[in-house]
Amino acid sequence: MIFPETTTVTTSYTTYDSPLGELLLVGEESATAAGGTALTALALALPQQRGVTVQPHWRRDPAPFGEVVRQLSAYFAGKLTRFELEFRTNGSEFQERVWQALEAIPYGTTTSYGRLADVLGVARSEVRALGAAIGANPLLIVRPCHRVIGADGTMRGYAAGVEAKIALLTHEGALQPTLI
Repeated sequence: MIFPETTTVTTSYTTYDSPLGELLLVGEESATAAGGTALTALALALPQQRGVTVQPHWRRDPAPFGEVVRQLSAYFAGKLTRFELEFRTNGSEFQERVWQALEAIPYGTTTSYGRLADVLGVARSEVRALGAAIGANPLLIVRPCHRVIGADGTMRGYAAGVEAKIALLTHEGALQPTLI
């Protein structure tokens, strides 16, 4: 009996100190990505950040994330408004469609869940499913789910916390800083 050859993909991770706190970067080998790694997750390295947990078989290695770190640093320095990174995510067909639509929301702007539903052709009765897909986005910041807010301007949930969402929107100029 002949067994098919299996391919093992190396998953690497590292952390990055950002103005929001420590970010966890996770990626898989890719022959076409800058640095040889396609980004699979970017999350706040906090216990409350759901969905991203370092696995025992992952390799801690900052080297493959040089381009990701460069772009994140430029973003937080106010010099980058659009990320040019290779992503590799494993959502449902619906989730992937929603996550790709997030990339079209321009820097410094916001949209509502309802407007995003209209763009995607999602029935108003399915806006909760849209919200769930946005909430499951594994690539915070680089796929800007923080730019989706309530129709009344309220800050709805954000996987990294509403405070982080407000900080990102203020950084991008979509919200005015508050004086306290």
